[in-house]
Amino acid sequence: MANSAGRSRLEVAVVPEPALDPDTLRRFAAGDESAFSAVYRRYARPMFTVALQVVGRPELAADAVQQAFVQAWRAAPSYAAESDIAPWLFTITRRAAIDAWRKERRHAVVDPPEGLADPATDGPSLERSWEAWQIRKALDELPVDERAVVRLAYVEGLTHSETADRLGIPIGTVKSRTYRAYRRLSELLAHLAPYNNERGR
Repeated sequence: MANSAGRSRLEVAVVPEPALDPDTLRRFAAGDESAFSAVYRRYARPMFTVALQVVGRPELAADAVQQAFVQAWRAAPSYAAESDIAPWLFTITRRAAIDAWRKERRHAVVDPPEGLADPATDGPSLERSWEAWQIRKALDELPVDERAVVRLAYVEGLTHSETADRLGIPIGTVKSRTYRAYRRLSELLAHLAPYNNERGR
């Protein structure tokens, strides 16, 4: 029973939002609050991933995401609703994260140490940040049961056996869900392969 309860709590925590339809995006651009909430639920996690890659600290990344959404809400009329909203949000998030990092540096030290890295120039590249966004977005599109095993294996570092114990399922089920998850991720991220191959040359 304990395992079953634990599994239910985990699954509720990772239920994904469905892909946003064109009408929701049009309403977002028009300033509709319910559409804004839908955008927040769908993209908050990939935005957090990008911000964390820039600033390196969860609490500062969370602040940057909140600021990014404030900026997105204010700039909503400038968003072209017929286009993909992800690149637009990605750009706002990365800028908000860089601004948050610089603001904290100004408050933390009067004279920044020589050689202190600035994420705008020395942090993750645009390509790396965009890749992180795409991976987070792909993970969010996995079915709940598959995403749960991937999260436990690669975020918490659990073995197949430990994952099975945590979820209260047979180890064979863990392996089959992991296989399906990787196959789906390979399809969802196939567009990154040509870029990665080119970069590796």
